[in-house]
Amino acid sequence: MESLGAILGCFVLSGLIFAANRLGLLYQLFHKTETNSPRHGGESVAEVLRAHGIKYVFTLVGGHISPILVACEKVGIRIVDTRHEATAVFAADAVARLSGTVGVAAVTAGPGLTNTVTAMKNAQMAESPLLLIGGAAGTLLQGRGALQDIDQMSLFKPLCKFCASIRTVREIVPVVRKALAVAQSGTPGPVFIEFPIDTLYPYHLVSREFAVKNPPKGLMGKIISWYLNNHLTNIFAGAWERRDVSPLPVDIPQATDDQVQKCIELVSRAKKPVILLGSQATLPPTPVNDIRCALEDLGIPCFLGGMSRGMLGKDSPIHIRQNRRDALKEADVVILAGTVCDFRLGYGKVLNRRSKIIAVNRDRMQLLKNSDMFWTPTVAIQGDAGSFLVRLFKGLKGHRCPEEWPQTLKAGDVIKEKINRVKADEKTEHHLNPLKVLHVLDEHMSEDSIIVADGGDFVGSAAYILRPRAPLRWLDPGAFGTLGVGGGFALGAKLCRPESEVWIVYGDGSLGYSVAEFDTFTRHKTPVIAVVGNDACWSQISREQVPILGSNVACGLAYTDYHTVADGYGGKGYLIRREDEEQLGDIIREARKESRMGKATLLNVLIGKTNFREGSISV
Repeated sequence: MESLGAILGCFVLSGLIFAANRLGLLYQLFHKTETNSPRHGGESVAEVLRAHGIKYVFTLVGGHISPILVACEKVGIRIVDTRHEATAVFAADAVARLSGTVGVAAVTAGPGLTNTVTAMKNAQMAESPLLLIGGAAGTLLQGRGALQDIDQMSLFKPLCKFCASIRTVREIVPVVRKALAVAQSGTPGPVFIEFPIDTLYPYHLVSREFAVKNPPKGLMGKIISWYLNNHLTNIFAGAWERRDVSPLPVDIPQATDDQVQKCIELVSRAKKPVILLGSQATLPPTPVNDIRCALEDLGIPCFLGGMSRGMLGKDSPIHIRQNRRDALKEADVVILAGTVCDFRLGYGKVLNRRSKIIAVNRDRMQLLKNSDMFWTPTVAIQGDAGSFLVRLFKGLKGHRCPEEWPQTLKAGDVIKEKINRVKADEKTEHHLNPLKVLHVLDEHMSEDSIIVADGGDFVGSAAYILRPRAPLRWLDPGAFGTLGVGGGFALGAKLCRPESEVWIVYGDGSLGYSVAEFDTFTRHKTPVIAVVGNDACWSQISREQVPILGSNVACGLAYTDYHTVADGYGGKGYLIRREDEEQLGDIIREARKESRMGKATLLNVLIGKTNFREGSISV
């Protein structure tokens, strides 16, 4: 019996200690609650962001997050408010891609957060390191019917590498530091932190909300009052003690020496090697110019996709833009440097089974995608693609791909591009030939231009014709194929590179998602240039829907005066019709001049139909 009593006593004591810990009683014994302090949790968020080199926070304002925005502005972080929460996330995504830091967006609770879901999924699939800060109902009001209160954590856990809900002010610094490190480690991606409103405002304001005006009488009233007072005290206990805000180490997987050596041996024996670069090749820590130099010295023909477009400049002899399928049939060694065997590579079916395949990817699932069905890697490396390419180059010690192989592929490019030029000179039944428009645009873009791609058919054509001038000069949504990225991507790009011209290539359908951001461009003095291919149609869908199903239902739009919309938001709009064809170059020069003078401009180009992209993928 004594033994049983001792066991029960231990259980009771353990339970009391657990309860005391849950209620914060043990922590409060050693850490003070400064009830007279005017400080608030938003200041802690701002301190960590500043210590991590964050220059911008994108937002659509809401009362739940006001302390964060005000504190960030006070420490020199620029607050950029947009007209839609998705735009804020897209802008943060662009900053992450172009700056090598974490992009940050902050939105209010409930519908503010649900409006970001598509943009967050896009960031996840594009592998962009991004921190989403979300407001939330107070810690004691969650699940009790508070304004804009939903289960936000369940919503974002499938989309993010890390999710956390702040419960006390003292948690803010360590949780934000961890989130920023996780976003950049391994395969980069988005992270989410929820901030209940009572963890962000000062003690004296929060205490008013905890005051019970008419508490129940008797013992129950005393218990309720004690619980509320203790909860309030625990939220602020130790809140303003000095904490380390510096960045945590970032873990980036690397190829082993043995793996690199095996690849060196394969490439050194290759007669017809090919490199397929994906967006991962542009990620830190290896500078993109180091990767470019390594590729140029290797002399291996390269196909560039996603963010790697522009890696080799606009006229490189080893950058092959056409006939990829034919090149892969002939290749004896194929290096997939951050490229995934998904729909963009025929799920791996376009790879020759006799080829030696070297696959490099930070994410194991992406590394081996569809390898159980259509292809088999000779060497599969879970590691950073950019670092691998530089190490491969150093290991080959001056070895260079046989010149006749890239020359043969480049000759195929020349033939294909001549055919495309002929198509560009053809007259369309109505309006301007979109291929001609894109060729003229490419000729007039400045050498420091950044191109943002947001659309279907018109943008698909642009991907073949427009030539990014340098690394990190092309932004597209990535594998998710999201429409509506244009306004946000351009905003983030212009802030990161204010000296560069930023061009948004829009379809008229995709423009509808973010045309209101011309107001943002005006207010925040980010004079981008938008070119809208206006064919009054969702053409990428219509091209297949009409011949297969015999109807154009839901595909038709109107030749809307989008240039007038840009004017209304404080920008400068141009309408370009067939009769303006000879003046197209002059109009583009005028738009560039307006941009340099601080005006966001929009070229509403009425275009006709061509058969250039027949058979392109839309599903």
